[in-house]
Amino acid sequence: EVQLVESGGGLVQAGGSLRLSCAASGVTFSDYAIGWFRQAPGKEIEGVSCISAIDGSTYYADSVAGRFTISRDNAKNTVYLQMNSLNAEDTAVYYCAADSTENGGWDDEGVYDYWGQGTQVTVSS
Repeated sequence: EVQLVESGGGLVQAGGSLRLSCAASGVTFSDYAIGWFRQAPGKEIEGVSCISAIDGSTYYADSVAGRFTISRDNAKNTVYLQMNSLNAEDTAVYYCAADSTENGGWDDEGVYDYWGQGTQVTVSS
């Protein structure tokens, strides 16, 4: 059974930092690109970041570029999302997802095979 489990969410003041983790099991982790998505109340889900399994390339939404950093540790089957300079607009449920083919756009949620259950990030202003 494939499982993705997010952790590290919580409540933080504006300007603060959080590090999210996405731990995978039941898959050959190094074969999968891992993406982070978020969904705020009343808004559509949006792609935040992605890290390739092929060459480690990283991708970011314009809204988080320069503030968020994605990384992966294949030995630990874990991807991290370091989030700095958080603001109220970053408040959302954050999900990680795994993509085995990397044939579509990294921010297209339809290309991902597996999803975690999500972790809440709340930024107080």
